[in-house]
Amino acid sequence: MEFKEYPDRDLLALNLADTLASELGAALRHDDRVTFCVPGGTTPGPIFDALTAVTLDWDRVDVVLNDERWVPESSPRSNTALLRKRLLTGHAASATMLPLHTETEEPDLALDALSEGLRPHLPINVLLLGMGTDAHTASLFPGADRLAEALAPDAPILLPMRAEGAGEPRITITARYLKGALSTHVVIMGDEKRRVLEEAQGKKPEEAPIAAVLPNAVVHWAP
Repeated sequence: MEFKEYPDRDLLALNLADTLASELGAALRHDDRVTFCVPGGTTPGPIFDALTAVTLDWDRVDVVLNDERWVPESSPRSNTALLRKRLLTGHAASATMLPLHTETEEPDLALDALSEGLRPHLPINVLLLGMGTDAHTASLFPGADRLAEALAPDAPILLPMRAEGAGEPRITITARYLKGALSTHVVIMGDEKRRVLEEAQGKKPEEAPIAAVLPNAVVHWAP
């Protein structure tokens, strides 16, 4: 794991956006299409804002979420809606979004179709992850009902996930395919998350799921 510390969150957002854009650009010079996998939530918002101003061949970039809450896009809890608003705009408006949600009642019913839609876009070229104060990443929550399956070396691409700390049911890319990314970055903010991250390095992924992806990750932190 490589740890990068920034004096403030604005500088982190600008520098990390520049790093991500450089890696996407390098991948585009070698491949017809590249896959950019990103988190939802509010933390990456400023990073996305900076990326939308970058000139890239965005029409050859496929964007997919790390995970999604099983809510309609009209919900304020929808990561898909947030991504359309914060990343798929400006120069990045021509990127293609790969869905992690359909209108089925439960994520289990859409698993096969969503997995097959994602399969041609693997491995992930550039991966950006966040982390919660419980050491979860994507929707790999400690104590989740199918966490062991999601951490297994033979895990499928996607799994539905239910956990006490997750709220609604979710769907997530499993650790196998997150760890298979060609480049991995983790963004965290604040002293509490830094402490959680440091503690996670000495734990098993079953206790602290973020530990599954840390060995090959660059962690970006600002107070």
